[in-house]
Amino acid sequence: MDRIIKNYDLDKVSVVTIASHSSLQILRGAHEYGFKTIGIARPGHGWFYRQFNFIDEVWEVDFREFERVVPRLVSNNAVLIPHGSYVEYVSWRRAMVMEIPTFGNRYLLKWEADQTLKMRLLEYAGIPIPRSFSDPSQVDNPVIVKFNGAKGGRGYFVARNGKELVDRLRGVKDGYIIQEYVIGVPAYYHYFSSRVYDRLEIFGMDIRYESNVDGRIPGLAEPSFTVVGNLPLVLRESLLPIVQRYGEQFIKAVNELVPPGMIGPFSLESIITDDLSIIVFEFSGRIVAGTNVYMGVGSPYSVLYFDKPMDMGERIAHELREGVRRGILDKMLS
Repeated sequence: MDRIIKNYDLDKVSVVTIASHSSLQILRGAHEYGFKTIGIARPGHGWFYRQFNFIDEVWEVDFREFERVVPRLVSNNAVLIPHGSYVEYVSWRRAMVMEIPTFGNRYLLKWEADQTLKMRLLEYAGIPIPRSFSDPSQVDNPVIVKFNGAKGGRGYFVARNGKELVDRLRGVKDGYIIQEYVIGVPAYYHYFSSRVYDRLEIFGMDIRYESNVDGRIPGLAEPSFTVVGNLPLVLRESLLPIVQRYGEQFIKAVNELVPPGMIGPFSLESIITDDLSIIVFEFSGRIVAGTNVYMGVGSPYSVLYFDKPMDMGERIAHELREGVRRGILDKMLS
């Protein structure tokens, strides 16, 4: 990456991302800050993205052949912004060796995609997490089974006891983790770890809106957790110091275990119990789709750090612009 960046014209940096997930706010924010923008869409999907004047170019590419457009992207001085669709459709394994400068820590995508590694990192950070089970026969309370990868909750299921769990795991071949089902309300926190300002910013919160868990059909269907959208959330202020502390502990753990450390946006996903304990059950080491809830209007928390509201796409672009100006762009790429 150092070799590629040294050959970049930093006055003509492009921002590129997969046209899905959170691409509209990423590309809109990049356009607002003067970057050329490129969206990479699946064949047959480019028409939707071409209608937006903040996207300079839309390329249609079979994601299985993403590597073939990388030289062309590099010739456009492109910086890739990863998100959940990139992790799922291009895959973290290919992301590890993709020869294009990538904003953030691409190596954290491996930890994010493996549920066991994910919980190991959270535990190392000293953040409260649900109890996990390696042996289904040990289960004596409701549990949730979650599969590896950025699947947006697709396929996850709840088992009420050990017998039900064993029955439902028959034939399951994908990697998964069994976790205690914590009773409480969900809250997902958006953070930004800035190399420019050397600080952690709490940037927002959301709640996922999940298929028939939230579909008002009690007793008519088995609960499932496929994410269909997100709802904005403002947390009670007394909980913010805990959210900040967990974010700082997470950054410290990533810095120690996953070089080059935490860079840019990430998320911790939690359940808040009735005694106001925060139990973290997931993390995402890049922008999450929940940040779309304040696209264009900005997060209410962003005004705590800047003189205007920003959405996460604008925050990424701000960091990139300042990185170019200060000659530290390479410190925020991997």
